[in-house]
Amino acid sequence: MEKLLLFLLQGIPESSGQFALSLALLGVPLRWKRIIAAGTVFALIMFSIRTLPFTFGIHTAVGVFIIVFAINRTISHIPITKIFIAVLVNFSTLLLLEYVIMEIFFAATGLDPNSTIAENSNVLWILSGLPQALLLNVFALLVVRYKKPQEDALRI
Repeated sequence: MEKLLLFLLQGIPESSGQFALSLALLGVPLRWKRIIAAGTVFALIMFSIRTLPFTFGIHTAVGVFIIVFAINRTISHIPITKIFIAVLVNFSTLLLLEYVIMEIFFAATGLDPNSTIAENSNVLWILSGLPQALLLNVFALLVVRYKKPQEDALRI
C-alpha cells in the first residue's frame, strides 16, 4: 500500500502533465479537472502494468497507446496521426527530463544510481521524479500560452 501511495504522489502529477502537454501540443484547451482525473486513472493503470511480470519498458509503449486512445475518444476533428505524434513528443520530453533531472539529482546527492536502485529506495525515486512532473505541467502551460487552443476541439 505504501508503494502505491508513493507511486501516486509522483505518478498523478506526471500523468496529468503528460495529458496536459499532449493536449496543449494539439491546440486543445486545458480543462484541469478532466486532466487530473485522466492523470489519476492513467497513473493507476500504469502502476498496475508495472507490477505485472513484463519486460521493463513495455509499460511505456502501453502508456503511449492508452493516452492516444483516451485523447482520441475526447477530441473531435484531430486525426489520430497528429495525436500519436503529440503523445510521442510528450513521451520524448518526459524521457529527456528524466535523464537530465536524474543526472542532476545523482550528481548533487553523490548517490550511486545502481545502489539506489538495488536498495529500492522508493522515497528517493519519488523525490527525484517530482521536478519532471512539475516541468511537464509548466511546459503545457507555456505551449498553451504560445499556441492558442481551439475552443471547438473538445467533444464533451
